[in-house]
Amino acid sequence: MLNLENICFKYSNQTVAAQDISLTIAAGEFVAIAGRNGSGKTTLTKLIMSLLKPTSGSITFRGENTKKFSPADMARYVGYVFQNPDRQIFRDTVALEVAYGPEQLGFSPAKLTLAVEKALQVTGLEAVAGAYPRALSKGQKQKVAIASALAMEPEILILDEPTSGQDSQSGSGLMELLAGLNAGGCTVLLVTHNMELLAKYASRTIIMDQGTKAYDGSTRELFSQARDIAKWGLREPATTAISRALTEYGIQVTEDPRYLAKCLVDLIGGARHA
Repeated sequence: MLNLENICFKYSNQTVAAQDISLTIAAGEFVAIAGRNGSGKTTLTKLIMSLLKPTSGSITFRGENTKKFSPADMARYVGYVFQNPDRQIFRDTVALEVAYGPEQLGFSPAKLTLAVEKALQVTGLEAVAGAYPRALSKGQKQKVAIASALAMEPEILILDEPTSGQDSQSGSGLMELLAGLNAGGCTVLLVTHNMELLAKYASRTIIMDQGTKAYDGSTRELFSQARDIAKWGLREPATTAISRALTEYGIQVTEDPRYLAKCLVDLIGGARHA
């Protein structure tokens, strides 16, 4: 679906933000993009969206070079959700906000109505369709931003730290929403620092480091091989660290939190009765 070949990007001050990046995103993937601040994650997503143009190399979407595509052109295929939803919310009601993108794409009235209704339903926002978006909670605002992207019927959804600033329950609910969209065929690119969410939901992880692609492969393999991910400014999920420690007691390694909890309870109980 999406192919980046030997992409390089320099800002006007000659700062290199992306260097020799090649990767392919297939339809239906759930891919996490991780790395420390300033590693090139956001630059990579902006290049995909045509918000930035490569200094060298090429980006193709379904075989067509995106060099001539504007951000508006790419919005027909790729939905982008910013970390701060307030940056993209400006209309007076949730329904009007969600309708803005399809309006700009020239949807017919009937198609527009259907697209908005479907986006609100999928994101669970039907009850607040007439509400003022900026008065909603951070989690609801994030869902409004996602609904606005979904209403344009994109093939790829890019989200930049969507759970940032949210409590655990809201963050988990949002991730379940994304997992459901992915199960329905939507390709998801998730920029995140949260290793627990990354390990649970993303089948593939791309790690950026100093503008280069440091890792691109299976998320499970990334953590199961005990790689030194701290050098990329990351830490392994708590469940992975615990499961690795339990191997010293002959307990099978697994990342299932419920199984790990049972193992810990059994282990503590055994120690008390020893």
